[in-house]
Amino acid sequence: MNNDTAMLRRERSLLVLLGLICVALVGGALYMQYGLREDPCPLCILQRYFFLLVAIFAFLGARFNSWRGVRLLEVLAALSALAGIVTAARHVYVQANPGFSCGFDALQPLVDSLPPARWLPGVFKVAGLCETAYPPILGISLPGWSLIGFIAAFAPLALSLVRNRRRTA
Repeated sequence: MNNDTAMLRRERSLLVLLGLICVALVGGALYMQYGLREDPCPLCILQRYFFLLVAIFAFLGARFNSWRGVRLLEVLAALSALAGIVTAARHVYVQANPGFSCGFDALQPLVDSLPPARWLPGVFKVAGLCETAYPPILGISLPGWSLIGFIAAFAPLALSLVRNRRRTA
């Protein structure tokens, strides 16, 4: 086995790990929703979508046996993580400025009209307000943890894309 094949295998394993972490984060959000009775707001639901998109692209990327396919899916996962960073940062801003509204009335119908909200309303249906600040975990708000999660997903994806940009096998 040559070095390039070993690196591709390692890259694919890391994508599986990233996908599992993102699915676990959504599982944690569902625990908070149902176990702790913390209703998700429109921005929370959008963050769930972005974590799941990162996971889906990571899992699909792990299925490719060529650098070209892996890189394509890594780009899509990185773009999803970047969108998640923007959404989570907006949520942090909304909670830091309680008089500012996230547009609950305007954003809720849009989020609730997406197909997954009809297929799995218990997971993707809006039930709360973005301004609602639930108890922090280790001193960090839930949107803050989400922001950290998206940055932690984006950074290795971006690093991998830069590091492996010349691979063609």
